[in-house]
Amino acid sequence: MKAIHFGAGNIGRGFIGKLLADADATLTFADVNQPLIDQLDHQQSYQVNVVGENSKVERVNNVRAVHSNSPDAVRHISEADVITTAVGPQILEKIANTLAKGLIERHAQGNQSPLNIIACENMVRGTSQLKQHVMRLIPQNLHLWVEEHVGFVDSAVDRIVPPGDAANDDPLSVTVETFSEWIVDGTQFKGTTPDINGMETTTNLMAYVERKLFTLNTGHAITAYLGKLAGHQTIRDAICDPLVRQVVKGAMEESGAVLIQRYGFDPVQHAAYIEKILSRFENPYLRDDVERVGRQPLRKLSAGDRLIKPLLGTLEFGLPHNNLVKGIAAAMCYRNQHDPQALTLVSLLDEKGVEGALMSVSELTDSNIVAEIAQAYRVIQTSLAA
Repeated sequence: MKAIHFGAGNIGRGFIGKLLADADATLTFADVNQPLIDQLDHQQSYQVNVVGENSKVERVNNVRAVHSNSPDAVRHISEADVITTAVGPQILEKIANTLAKGLIERHAQGNQSPLNIIACENMVRGTSQLKQHVMRLIPQNLHLWVEEHVGFVDSAVDRIVPPGDAANDDPLSVTVETFSEWIVDGTQFKGTTPDINGMETTTNLMAYVERKLFTLNTGHAITAYLGKLAGHQTIRDAICDPLVRQVVKGAMEESGAVLIQRYGFDPVQHAAYIEKILSRFENPYLRDDVERVGRQPLRKLSAGDRLIKPLLGTLEFGLPHNNLVKGIAAAMCYRNQHDPQALTLVSLLDEKGVEGALMSVSELTDSNIVAEIAQAYRVIQTSLAA
């Protein structure tokens, strides 16, 4: 199996790239960071430190690397069996041009073998969005060929991979938690589903996409925002604060009630899932700064993301949402001079006031819920000023 993975950062190397390598794929990373590319292509291996309940050190070998915009990347696409990404939601559109060139080259070579593309991003149906970007760049006369031979497979991914200081003898070393989950839409593959241990197929992907979004992502973000307000530096420090933990767990229970209503998840099993997430946040071996997790607050406060979407679910089903409201208010309070989105948020608050800024960012239209969040925001601001 030939695989090319876009995004050679910590997540790419420590999660998806590692699973591909473990599946004995001939693996090539594609990235725009030339020093990183050169180091990977020189070493052709790197160390993965798996920390948590079953800590261990593993090594990924026989990997290569190319620049994402190079002819080499196009050639690899034309020959690949699997293409994966871990570049970030905002970068998918930027790699679409290379993917389109690779598919055009693949057609020109007469390669009829099935190809499956899987975007492993922290977003809902990221591969479907990537497909839209790619198809706009493919000549109309090749659209039918692409539909017949290329599977665009949506996925849900979950593994905490914080930035870490690499060891001096291995600048590519990466640290990951023990837990990982990679669930893909089994109905979207072309040809035989790749045999990759750690990749699970489902016919109901949205249930698992929202389970992860409403639990891990919701809890992670609220932990970061409340933790920063409380003066904590790391996610572990924040979640070990009883006041923070109470709100975070309450918010995940509120979002979980939505999932149980919408998808029929077992309440007992979902409660255990929440406890598992909380224990992951407590992992003493993972140093994850609240500022890193809280960055890009405008994206996290958007209508389809981890804070507003579960809140809308509680309104849909008439469920409690007091802790979610506190978490959203805390996100509105996020301040970081080095984060462009945080600076934009402050400008919006100054220009439009709390209610106006919130409605602009989140697209909330329910005046009652907007008023609830605004009141919670003002309570936080008053306590900060005291």
